[in-house]
Amino acid sequence: MGLHEVDETRVAAVGGKAAHLGRLSRIDGIRVPAGFCVTTDAFQRVVARAPSVDDLLDRLSRVDPDDREAVRTLSERTRRTIEGIAVPGDLAAAITGALTRFGERAAYAVRSSATAEDLPTASFAGQQDTYLNVMGPTAILEHVSRCWASLFTERAVTYRRRQGIDHRTVRMAVVVQRMVLPDAAGILFTADPVTGDRRTATVDAGFGLGEALVSGLVNPDVFKVRHGEIVAKAIAAKQRAVHALPAGGTREVAVDARRQEQPALTDAQVVRLVELGRRIEAHFGRPQDIEWCLADDDFHIVQSRPITTLFPVPETGDQEPHVYVSVGHQQMMTDAMKPLGLSMWRLTAMTPMHEAGGRLFVEITPRLASPASRAGLLDLMGRGDPLVRDALETVLEREDLVPSLPDPPPAGPRAGGPPTPIETDPAVVAGLIERSRESVAALRREVRTKTGPALFDFLLEAVEEHKRVLGDPLNFQAIMAGMEATWWLNDKLEEWLGEKNAADTLTLSAPGNVTSEMGLALLDVADVIRPHTEVVAFLRDVRDDGFLDELGKLPGGTEARDAIEAYLDLYGMRCVGEIDITRPRWRERPGTLVPVILDNVRNFEPGAARRRFEQGHRQAQQKEQEVLSRLRALPDGARKADETKAMIDRVRTFIGYREYPKYDIVSRYFVYKQALLGEAGRLVRAGVLAEQEDIFYLTFQELHDVVRSHLVDDRLIQQRKDAYRSYQALTPPRVLTSDGEALNGAYRRDDVPADALVGLPVSAGTVEGRARVVLDLADADLEAGDILVTTFTDPSWSPLFVAVAGLVTEVGGLMTHGAVIAREYGLPAVVGVEGATRRIRDGQRIRVHGTGGYVELLP
Repeated sequence: MGLHEVDETRVAAVGGKAAHLGRLSRIDGIRVPAGFCVTTDAFQRVVARAPSVDDLLDRLSRVDPDDREAVRTLSERTRRTIEGIAVPGDLAAAITGALTRFGERAAYAVRSSATAEDLPTASFAGQQDTYLNVMGPTAILEHVSRCWASLFTERAVTYRRRQGIDHRTVRMAVVVQRMVLPDAAGILFTADPVTGDRRTATVDAGFGLGEALVSGLVNPDVFKVRHGEIVAKAIAAKQRAVHALPAGGTREVAVDARRQEQPALTDAQVVRLVELGRRIEAHFGRPQDIEWCLADDDFHIVQSRPITTLFPVPETGDQEPHVYVSVGHQQMMTDAMKPLGLSMWRLTAMTPMHEAGGRLFVEITPRLASPASRAGLLDLMGRGDPLVRDALETVLEREDLVPSLPDPPPAGPRAGGPPTPIETDPAVVAGLIERSRESVAALRREVRTKTGPALFDFLLEAVEEHKRVLGDPLNFQAIMAGMEATWWLNDKLEEWLGEKNAADTLTLSAPGNVTSEMGLALLDVADVIRPHTEVVAFLRDVRDDGFLDELGKLPGGTEARDAIEAYLDLYGMRCVGEIDITRPRWRERPGTLVPVILDNVRNFEPGAARRRFEQGHRQAQQKEQEVLSRLRALPDGARKADETKAMIDRVRTFIGYREYPKYDIVSRYFVYKQALLGEAGRLVRAGVLAEQEDIFYLTFQELHDVVRSHLVDDRLIQQRKDAYRSYQALTPPRVLTSDGEALNGAYRRDDVPADALVGLPVSAGTVEGRARVVLDLADADLEAGDILVTTFTDPSWSPLFVAVAGLVTEVGGLMTHGAVIAREYGLPAVVGVEGATRRIRDGQRIRVHGTGGYVELLP
């Protein structure tokens, strides 16, 4: 098929690269080298001539993608098998006959074009092969076979497995194009591939063929262009280039010394190239990674694919500047969420949120732009996570991004101002908790009577009750009272006594913290199980979630089962990533808790929960007496001691309640989820849905519509599944702008050792031990004295905290759940350590400086 005949509707026949080239060739002013495509039908005919290929593909589909040697061996054998298949005579004649239209003696580029290539969510850049300056029919046929075989390079096989794409569903077409012999070539990114800024295009350029750049043979010239002007450029010393040979093939040549530091493109050519890139970007509707060649001052576009590594930007429908802060970094859950999870969190949230890349963001532009509110916002953000504050300050340095606006109207206490005073009285907390329990109990009773459309009407009413309970001013005042008392104690005791983070010890074993109680309660479960050796042995072999039914058959099994069931009654609604309603809860997958229970059985003696709580309480009391005594010895010491005593009482009254509203939220979420899954089951039985969990890829409103109409768009569900899989590979930024710039901030400190990993100190003390890098709660295997290193910790991780000696996370802030529980348990902790799970090896000895806020890697 001629390239002019194809577009994205023919991907199954011509693959992603050819489809894009066909579309490119139709864009006004865009020159694409002429050529044709050998379709996937040809590939299938050839592969069918060797039945052994099917067996090899089955084996490739089963092999562990991390088993590099097995992947290498099988992919090599598959390629050799395909290259060894003779091309049928009629097929060879069709290919060579097509050459006559473009010049049989001309030079060609022979290029792979797989059906799973240049997708919006997976570019497959560089995964299959291209051959340049191929001349003559025999050589063309040989290189077409090589392109077919390159579908099974080791890198392509591994990439597909990690993208969840079945090898047997992918087909290979081959593009044959007239060769361009360029003066210069390179790559144009229509958005900055590093920062994500959609306003800034980046051009990489070198002499000769682009192969020199792609292979890393030379450093390119780099130009950055914004609004039609070059804003930065770096001209490299280009000592080597790749040129086409007269008889076919390419070779590496030395660049004349006088030309090496000359730019490969003039400034005018760079600007003209970016204009072409913007035209291509507009046509495809998203930022593009474009390969180009320059011959006789004319640009030829040889490929354009989406830049799949950019974090998406929230869609607002306007051209105004916007600045967003990540919700996931505040909630300690930066993983991608499924559509139902996103829509439910937005539905129940107390503030408007925007969606991008499977994550949620809150816009703060008005408060950032207003001089009156900016300082308070930065202070509030900085107390939670200094990296967010630094990122916002970087945004403010760009005067063109955040305009100066008049002050917004007051937004109540949530804007960061002081809450209404609240009496330091434990009865306030008890009343709030009782009100919450009654509301959740009523929800459970009433939801049982609702099905079909009536269920959704009821849930919308339940959401309003949900928001009423959480939005109660007294609820917010109680939360803020504990947090503000913590800040006051840390600030004043450092000022008066020179002691950092004194509140960490003063809040040990604070009463009423539902999250810390959850970790201690699992120690009590271990106490019940520990004496029963057959139960312990049975739990070591648990492989599925039906084990509770089997426990009762063992000596001591009934007691063990009852203890676990009682725990699940209290905490079974929790799980890792619990703000996403679609995540499996402990009640749904109790096997998740088994490794943690077994660690507790092994690492602790009976009664550890009570002893641990009492020890923390004693330490807090001793610290209180020590601090008050030292304060009384100071000038004006009686006043300082009285103020401090009042704040200690206040923090111990309210800091535990900091965790309860989240418990309330996830309790309600589990009720909502069970009701929605009940509807999903009815839809499956009616043949509307293929499986229950398909509802996770619909929003709440879309699911409501499906329940009413019994009609569902299966293609939409599949598209959502593909998008979710691609979002999982993205890392959300702390701060995101409407221009696409992703900012994560930096620690600007010079008070830590040179090779230390810098973070935020959230729980005082220093501890040295073995690092255990744990990315999944179910994979935890901890010994006493280990230091937990992970990406983030939401409340579901607290059962692990009782077993470790310290904590390091990549995400976190002073008042996030992990930090609060680390202080309650007395664990030295440093959070917000960029790349901690990559830079710290599992099993490596480290030293955590919870007061200084850094981690040392020990020999």
